[in-house]
Amino acid sequence: MLVRDVVCRFADKTALDGVDLAIAPGEIRALLGPNGAGKTTLIRVLSGLVKPQQGTVFTCGRVGLVPSGDRSFYLRISGLENLIFFARLNGLKLRQARSRAQELLEAVGLAEVVNRPVGRCSHGMQKRLAVARALLGDPQVLLVDEATHDLDPEAARRIRELVRGIADQGTAVLWTTQRVEEVPSFADSVTLLLQGVVVFAGSPAELVARAPTDRYLIQVCTRDASGPPQLAAVQLVAGPGTTITPTNDVGYFVLASRNPRGVGLAVARLVNGGFDVISCRQADSEMEEAFLALTGAAA
Repeated sequence: MLVRDVVCRFADKTALDGVDLAIAPGEIRALLGPNGAGKTTLIRVLSGLVKPQQGTVFTCGRVGLVPSGDRSFYLRISGLENLIFFARLNGLKLRQARSRAQELLEAVGLAEVVNRPVGRCSHGMQKRLAVARALLGDPQVLLVDEATHDLDPEAARRIRELVRGIADQGTAVLWTTQRVEEVPSFADSVTLLLQGVVVFAGSPAELVARAPTDRYLIQVCTRDASGPPQLAAVQLVAGPGTTITPTNDVGYFVLASRNPRGVGLAVARLVNGGFDVISCRQADSEMEEAFLALTGAAA
């Protein structure tokens, strides 16, 4: 898929402003951005639901769409009947449509509920059914809009594994998500939108490297043996210019500073202020920090 200089406006609002995008066969590209950044608008443009005022889109084959909403099925009929209906809209004859629908229900792990009305299926089941529907036409490009939103971790993992398998067979995937934590181990590349403009395009590792803060994991204890140190006390002693956040381990804190000298100064203040700093090591930058820094949300 190749996108060049796409501009899309609604009345006086520019939703997409000169967007460029390229996805190779077999590649999963994550599309990130805060609410209102233009992610869903771009998905609608690429799927042909919205016509842009400017730009060019080459899909290089059939396109499958997994929409963000879950109101796109007929809830009173079964998942099998829904897929047969949509397969017929794709031009398949009835026998072919039934065979393809059953095949995909098996692939997405819904074979045991083929005759259950969609309205009685769980949210996660409906998401998997949406993926199955998107694959009815054997797409070369798969557009996935918030497939794991509001899903429990296990259901989200199953969706990602399914999409990863589809990509491994050569399908280009555009994966829109608000779950930035799932990107490093899942996506091959990242595009970050902000107010309709691409502000980053590269690998997940390159995005993480854009996090501007120096982050260190420190282990702190009180010198007077009064018990585990409290976050408020550690933050007060560390002083201005640093951010202290607790971890799941008692006595461990993440200390972050935009000033390269800030971490050293904070450690010195802690030692002089009655704390023992038992250990201090550099912590890995987080995807969320890079996302917040590039979108300006950190401020």
